[in-house]
This record gives sequence, structure tokens and C-alpha cells, in this order.
Amino acid sequence: MPIYISMLRGINVGGNRRIKMDRLRASFEELGFEQVKTYIQSGNVVFKSGKLSAAALSTRIEERILADFGFSVSVISRTADQITNTIKNNPFLNQAGIDPEKLHVAFLSEPPAPSALNKLAKLTLKPDQSHCLGRELYLYFPNGVSGSSLWKHPLDGVLSVVTTTRNWKTVNSLDRMCRDCR
Repeated sequence: MPIYISMLRGINVGGNRRIKMDRLRASFEELGFEQVKTYIQSGNVVFKSGKLSAAALSTRIEERILADFGFSVSVISRTADQITNTIKNNPFLNQAGIDPEKLHVAFLSEPPAPSALNKLAKLTLKPDQSHCLGRELYLYFPNGVSGSSLWKHPLDGVLSVVTTTRNWKTVNSLDRMCRDCR
């Protein structure tokens, strides 16, 4: 049975759209998913399910969250192999002087248009760096997220796709959780 990761966008931030992780796990189990585990309070869920496309999986979960919690949440899903490849493909890991604690990955609902990537490039000011590979946007913010040039430019608006961002530690933790499910 395939292993998936679903990442909910914008829950439990600033007291808004609150979801307790035990209730979130129950919602996933009610969808028929197995070995459901959550990681931290920001809506990262690792589970097993029958083979589905990431888009179909995300839609089912979004509908369930609306029914169970009464508000809409965007969900981006990936397979365990896709998360592993996200880690392997990080272009910043080959650069000297990169602090892994300043790395992030924005997971995208679909690849952005070239014009959106051009807009992002113009907004990304040194020392910040961004590099998009398909549906993953790798970000390096040496001065932290709140000190970055992109802080006041929400990625969804810049790229015209749904995004949810995770720090490098979280991405690696989700990968380890997937390996533990095998």
C-alpha cells in the first residue's frame, strides 16, 4: 500500500483554523487511510492508502476537513518517494556555506508559469535564494523567514498556485516517518 504525506495549509496559525491532531488523525482514518501519523501541530500527516493521484487525494481530504471542522483548508499531497526526491534534489545542499536551518521547501499544487517564476526572481533579493524544480520551490533565507525579501509577498499570489511551506527539518522528519511506515 503506498505511503503518502498530506500537508495542510494555514492551520493552527495565530489561533485561526484550529485542528487538534488527534481529531485530524481520526478524520483521516474515517477516510479509510491506515497507519495515520501527524507531525507537529501544523498539519503534516503521513499515512497509507490505496493508490490515488495526489490531486484526488488532496480533494478528498479537503472535503472531509470542511465537513468535520467547518472551514476550508488547502491540502497538498505527495508520495513518500516524492518527498525523498525533494530532499535529494535540493540545489542548495551543494553550495558552500549553506545553513540547513535556513532552508525551506514550498510545496506547490502545480508547476508555476514561467512568467510567475520571473516575477518571483525579481522579488527574491540577495542574500535570499529561490529555485523551482517542478512542484517544489526551494528557498534559502539566511536572515530567517521574517527577514527575507519574500516575507511581504505571499507565494500563492506571486506564483498563482496553492503553496504550503515547510522548513528543512520538517521535510526531513516527514521523510523519516515515511521510511518508518514501510
